[in-house]
Amino acid sequence: MPLCTANMAVLDQDTSKDLVGGDGLPKLPLPALKDTLDMYLRCMKHLLTEEQFNKTQHIVKEFGAPGGVGELLQSKLMERRENEANWVYDYWLNDMYLNNRLALPVNSSPVMVFPQQNFRAPIDSLRFAAHLISGVLEYKTLLDARALPLDYARGQLAGTPLCMEQYYRLFTSYRLPGPERDTLVAQESSVMPEPEHIIVACKNQFFVLDVVINFRRLNERDLLTQLEKIARMADSEEEQLPPIGLLTSDGRTEWAESRSVLMRESTNRDSLDMIERCMCLVCLDEATGPELSDSTRAMLMLHGGGVAKSGGNRWIGSPSKLVRAASVSELPAPRRLRWKCTPEIHKLLASSSDKLQRSGLTLLFAYQANAYTRSAHSKVYSYSLRLVKNLDMNVHKFWDYGKEFIKKQKMSPDAFIQVALQLAYYR
Repeated sequence: MPLCTANMAVLDQDTSKDLVGGDGLPKLPLPALKDTLDMYLRCMKHLLTEEQFNKTQHIVKEFGAPGGVGELLQSKLMERRENEANWVYDYWLNDMYLNNRLALPVNSSPVMVFPQQNFRAPIDSLRFAAHLISGVLEYKTLLDARALPLDYARGQLAGTPLCMEQYYRLFTSYRLPGPERDTLVAQESSVMPEPEHIIVACKNQFFVLDVVINFRRLNERDLLTQLEKIARMADSEEEQLPPIGLLTSDGRTEWAESRSVLMRESTNRDSLDMIERCMCLVCLDEATGPELSDSTRAMLMLHGGGVAKSGGNRWIGSPSKLVRAASVSELPAPRRLRWKCTPEIHKLLASSSDKLQRSGLTLLFAYQANAYTRSAHSKVYSYSLRLVKNLDMNVHKFWDYGKEFIKKQKMSPDAFIQVALQLAYYR
């Protein structure tokens, strides 16, 4: 789950007193108070009436007066900059991401869609997944050796070195839900061993796939063999468990509450530990039908299609998720993660069956249902259904110009798109 706070360019040119750590990068600059206030007024001027702007100018002048609140806060920021490699990082991470209580699907989790693959048989999709996993493991080898070449800014800041630390958190961090704020947990302990497994989600079940066995990384053929075993294990209806992954698609506070309930049982604690320490999570989704448009694929990446499709075949907040839509003679079988579902957990997974029937969905649970669980399904099903139904998406490919033209206008492509979105909403 790499958060999009990476590659903040560092702008200081005088690096004599600002070098930090062993990477030789200067610290992120802190604008002068006057520059910040002037920029704020320039941004506000075209948004306010003359009367509102005059009032804003008065407030800003009072805030920036000598000995005022502005100077006090600026001094605290200067002190923070002296003591931190990046004074804004925690503010940005918390405010933009971890404080957000909305569900991650649709609202936050970034996705990237690979070029469409055409599979003629189920084995083709598993073969592609094995190839993808093998590539990820090779890339992780580069990360573990810290062997990535340094990135440099382009455009107006061409040649400015960029911080590389976020790359090295790509397969070693997890977004842990909290009641008020999430926590970004990084696996940087010298005591705990590096994770040597990935999690494979298949038919709403979760499996541990060890990718390093006897100190040897599995090759692509071995990975395919293990994925075939997982596909067969997932077909066993006798062992299927409730789609616990759906809980992770709820609001962050709700998921934190559900996780605390799961943690009461040792079986669940063990399963959560394996998921939260994995390198990455691979989702083997079922076929979604004949419509394979860019819009459909993008929506499946954002939310999995909800309960009716692959919404439960996810674990939101895990490290990177990969969605597909001479070998060792004896490979140990992958392990199915187990969950002990108490009545309270079933209640967390529940909403009225009437609502579920009105949505036109039929759900099959392979667990022993009692009168209570037969009369209710998970409230998160209804939430997931609303989340999916409230999203309209149409992927439009714009061919007139791209990022290079925008850069030639001395504009940031990201800022350009942000303003375009605001303009479209305004109109």
